[in-house]
Amino acid sequence: MGTLYLVRHGQASFGADDYDRLSPLGQRQSLRLGEHLRAHGWQPDAVLCGTLRRHTQTWDALARGLGGPTPEPLPWPGLNEYDSAALIEALHAAPLPSPHTPEGYRQHFRLLRDALRQWMAGVLTPVGMPDYPAFVAGVVAALDHVRQLGQGRVLIVSSGGPIATAVGHLLGTTPETTIELNLRLRNTALTEFEFNPKRHTLQSFNTLPHLAQPEQADWISYA
Repeated sequence: MGTLYLVRHGQASFGADDYDRLSPLGQRQSLRLGEHLRAHGWQPDAVLCGTLRRHTQTWDALARGLGGPTPEPLPWPGLNEYDSAALIEALHAAPLPSPHTPEGYRQHFRLLRDALRQWMAGVLTPVGMPDYPAFVAGVVAALDHVRQLGQGRVLIVSSGGPIATAVGHLLGTTPETTIELNLRLRNTALTEFEFNPKRHTLQSFNTLPHLAQPEQADWISYA
């Protein structure tokens, strides 16, 4: 029997010209997660990491918190996030208000939900993105790789979309439920699977044990 932790990346730079980099808060969240795991005696035997910059920056900070020697992460492009900008543009080509305003933020996520539904149904084909079955296949291939390890402690660093897809695949959820799981995932949240050579089993979803103190309440973020 093995344990798999799927970690969503730390807070990125939502609304900036380059979203794909951690904010200072994202760096602190990731470091704190590593410190928490070290304090509880949890060190990974293997690491799979998406290849986006926010994934590698999350792992780098997390590894500093773990301390000591850590495994070399296996780059896994199938754990990369969908392109939210391409999805929204395929649905709504007109310029949008700034996502830093309350209305702009709400509109961004209304459009993203709608675009995700249409992409998952095969109706929408965003530029530069795989179709949804290919996206799912990339995530499932990572789970298959972990399962073939048979045992040990494995850590995956990825994004909300792939992690929700992994949970949805395991539980057989509807596309609508998978979307809601995706949009509720918090930065550096842990989702835990147990695994053996035959199957994965969900143990917990979207937990933040490393940010449980009252003084860390403002460390919790979603983007």
